[in-house]
Amino acid sequence: MADSEGAKDASGEDATRAELEQLRARVAQLEAGGAERAPRHRVRSFFAAVLIIIGCVLAPLAAVAAWTANIVGDTDRYVDTVAPLASDPDIQNAVANRVTDVVADKLDLTALLQGAAPANRPLLEKALGKLGDSLESAVKSFVHDKTQEIVASDAFEKIWTDANRRVHAAVDEALTGSADSAVKLNQNTVTIDLAPVIEQVKQRLVDSGMTVAANIPDIHTNFTVVQGKDVGRLKTAFRLLQLAGFWLPVLAVLLVAGGVLLSTHRRRTLITAALCFAFATALLNVGLIVFRDVYLGNLPENISQPAAESVYDTLTRFLRGSVRTVVTLGIVVALAAWMTGPGRVPRVGRQMWHAGIGATRGAADRAGLRTGPVGPFVQHRRAWITWILVGGFILWFILWPYPTGWVVTGLALGLLFALAVVDFVAEDEDTAKPAEPGTPEPSGTS
Repeated sequence: MADSEGAKDASGEDATRAELEQLRARVAQLEAGGAERAPRHRVRSFFAAVLIIIGCVLAPLAAVAAWTANIVGDTDRYVDTVAPLASDPDIQNAVANRVTDVVADKLDLTALLQGAAPANRPLLEKALGKLGDSLESAVKSFVHDKTQEIVASDAFEKIWTDANRRVHAAVDEALTGSADSAVKLNQNTVTIDLAPVIEQVKQRLVDSGMTVAANIPDIHTNFTVVQGKDVGRLKTAFRLLQLAGFWLPVLAVLLVAGGVLLSTHRRRTLITAALCFAFATALLNVGLIVFRDVYLGNLPENISQPAAESVYDTLTRFLRGSVRTVVTLGIVVALAAWMTGPGRVPRVGRQMWHAGIGATRGAADRAGLRTGPVGPFVQHRRAWITWILVGGFILWFILWPYPTGWVVTGLALGLLFALAVVDFVAEDEDTAKPAEPGTPEPSGTS
């Protein structure tokens, strides 16, 4: 009896030792596997960080490339960009001063009074008044007034718009220095010919009684749009940016997306990557402000400073709008990734969301409004419907011609509303069935 009990104890101890050895072996195997996975995770995290950093570095350059391609390749976009300049007071004043100087230089005042026909001299004297020694300044003031009337009229806006539309095809050639049109790049200067405006001024002077203005020959004078020491050297860079206008933004986004997919903690990496992408793009706005001061500070004295400021701000307004769009999109993506995560605040937010929608649905049920078979159908396919909605709104954003920050915000709110509708409609099959007559409503307590 004692021998049998001792044998059992020995066999039990052997079994315990065997199980203990198995557990030790399993622990050692798991530790070895963890030790092997740790270097692999570090390698993946390293390459994920590299891809995200490269994508964020390319983000500002991608925004500039897309802006350049749109300005050069889209006539309507270019015209929309420069059209406000026609009604800008600083531009109008600069054009009026330039045209006045050119026209006044071509007027020989002595020849004007002596060469005018006797029948026209009374009209000329009446228009000029008794000028005496101030004849030259009075004539220049008279010409400036007529020029100001032209540049402040709808005629100048039409001249400006039509001229820019006609010469848009030459902008690309101007940036490469090979244009021979109204837009030229010569000695680091982009200019527009003001001959049509001068013709309008000559006609206005003739209509005002200064008929000898019709004898002024055709004058071609240039209005400087952009001038700087580095414009000539940047021609090739602009050309390259134009060619990269589509692929560089795509490459930047793909690099960031690849880094997120390669990482081990994708949600956290997505939040960080989206915010870094937005921050890197926002730095472009800072660069535009700094470059604005440098550019305006290096302009020659004969260039109107207020007009140059208006030109710079107008030409870069769509680029600044693109920066705001990318920053808004990055914040929206980061916020969406955070709110769908496991944190305490996101969980509380989701609970409040579902509780509010559940209360609304309960009130609708008590009012006799039921979804019928649609509720269970949506409930069973809820994940697919959610991803279809997300994909649809992403596609909508991509196909939007020129999205702004407000467009991104509107699409995000629209997606939230669509998801709320899905949450409201989705319900279990048992809940969707109407209660039998005489069956008490569930109290909601167990």
